[in-house]
Amino acid sequence: MRRYILAGAALALLAAVAVPALFIWGPWAPEDRFAACRSGGSRSGLSELGGPFTLTDQTGAARTETDVIDGPTLIYFGYTFCPDVCPFDNARNADAVDLLERQGYQVRPVFISVDPARDTPEALAAFASMMHPRMLALTGTPDQVQGASRAYRTFFRIRDPEDPYYLIDHSTFTYLAFPGAGVVEVFDRDTTPEDMAARVACLVDNGAGKP
Repeated sequence: MRRYILAGAALALLAAVAVPALFIWGPWAPEDRFAACRSGGSRSGLSELGGPFTLTDQTGAARTETDVIDGPTLIYFGYTFCPDVCPFDNARNADAVDLLERQGYQVRPVFISVDPARDTPEALAAFASMMHPRMLALTGTPDQVQGASRAYRTFFRIRDPEDPYYLIDHSTFTYLAFPGAGVVEVFDRDTTPEDMAARVACLVDNGAGKP
C-alpha cells in the first residue's frame, strides 16, 4: 500500500469539504444502464460535470481536456501542501489504478491543483512521483484553475491568504471520465481502492466509455 499521510483528524474533517452534487443517485433516479456497477444505485446528472479546460502539467507543458482524458481517467482536485486529505485520497486512487492494471485495465490518475501560487511544476512533479509513476499533475493560472473547477462543480477556498502556510478547504470527490463520454462516475472519500477498482472495471466492461 502507498503512503497514507495522516496528520490530524481535525484538519482532515475541515479539509474534506463536499459540495452539493448536481447528480442524483438512488431508486428515484432515472433509468441508468450502468446501475449494476454502482454501489448507490442509479445516477443522473453526470453529463453536467466536466468540460473544456487548459492547464499546465508538471513538465510545464500545456494540456487540454482532450490531452488529459485520452482513456479511463480518475480526476481529483486538491493541492500539494494539503496535510493529509489529498495525500490519502490520491494514494487511494493510485492503489485502485494498480489493482486495475493487474487486471489488464489502463487507467490514468490525474491531480489538479487549486493552489497555483505554490504548486510550481517542481512541486507537482514531486507530488506526482510520490503517488504514482503515471500520475499527471496539473495547475494553471488562477482563471484557468477556476474554469476547470467550475466545469467539475468543485469547491475550494483559501482560509487565510495572508498566512504563507495557508490551508485550503476543498471538495474531495474523484471523477471517472472517458474521452468522448465525459464523467461517468463520482467516488467519495469512503470508497476503498478495491471498491473503486471493481466499479471502474465494471463500467469499462459495460461500455461506459462509449459516447
